[in-house]
Amino acid sequence: MPNKQLIAMTIAALILSACSSSPTPKKSQPVYTKDTNALNILINQISDNIQDIWGSKEVLIAGPKDYVQYSEDLQTRVHINFVSGVITIETLETDAKPALYAAITSTLLLAEPVDLLNSQAIHDSTQEPFLYKQVVDNMGEAIRWPWRANRFADYLLANQLKTRQSGGKQIAYVTINLVANHVDERAHKFLPLVKTAAQNYRLDEALILAIMKVESNYNPFAVSRSDALGLMQVQQHTAGRDLYSAWGKSGEPSRSFLLEPKNNIDMGSAYLAMIRDRYLVGIRNPISMKYAMITSYNGGAGSVLMTFSKDRSKAVDEINRLSPEQVYQKLTSDHASAESRNYLIKVTNIMGK
Repeated sequence: MPNKQLIAMTIAALILSACSSSPTPKKSQPVYTKDTNALNILINQISDNIQDIWGSKEVLIAGPKDYVQYSEDLQTRVHINFVSGVITIETLETDAKPALYAAITSTLLLAEPVDLLNSQAIHDSTQEPFLYKQVVDNMGEAIRWPWRANRFADYLLANQLKTRQSGGKQIAYVTINLVANHVDERAHKFLPLVKTAAQNYRLDEALILAIMKVESNYNPFAVSRSDALGLMQVQQHTAGRDLYSAWGKSGEPSRSFLLEPKNNIDMGSAYLAMIRDRYLVGIRNPISMKYAMITSYNGGAGSVLMTFSKDRSKAVDEINRLSPEQVYQKLTSDHASAESRNYLIKVTNIMGK
């Protein structure tokens, strides 16, 4: 399975939506609905194709914290689970070793996404691999160059190749564990970008990092069915469109733009600042503001204010009347969305509240 044949599940969705991403008026809600429906339709179609080949219990699709690649014929796939820290590489090919060898080496040398519409950008030996220092070989060495990736692939196939049965099919596979501190290693990669964004938008670095942790576990390839993209799960049609409008631009950022880590962190941070400076303006206590910003990033500023009053001015006055702890309790107990309630708890727990 050479590099040209490895194709991310996300690429097809990117190509489809790119065809319908021309600039539209800010209030053109039907376009958002159309794009989202198209994405879901395509994912369902791909799921059906995977099910036909792998079986009903073997459908794997990329998500915010899961990176999934299939070969063009869907016979071989790579799954990186950024929560469990396990890479699973498996194939249905009768001659399993060549397919697995190519998939292993290609995965170990995977570059960060620059433009997922261009599959050639996914693998680039001149760049430091995305998994560098997140994976070590059987000698305990980080994998930077093709020769080490090739040698580790040989070792895995000679010593750790396994098979399993599923739906009457034999699946050959190997697993690779990420290092114990793989989350910290990924976070460290993006720290310079976080520092820059924090300075540009007057934000706490810890806040940006915590949101990235909850949204994607520092997975720059992250995609979701809600069409949220990248490390901070920025949506083209909502946050992206609002920011472009505020900056005097028409339309919205492209998907490939948002999947580039620098752009994603910048726009996610800019949106946090917009929430603070436009939608939640008037909240005086910085800790209360932080709680409101975090919850708004997940569920919108309107729903945050509605938690305190249907009238915006009264809501802001009520937030200012309460202590930060009371604001936190109100948002984590009375906010209309359970997801947003839990989101605030998760982010603040990471930050140490």
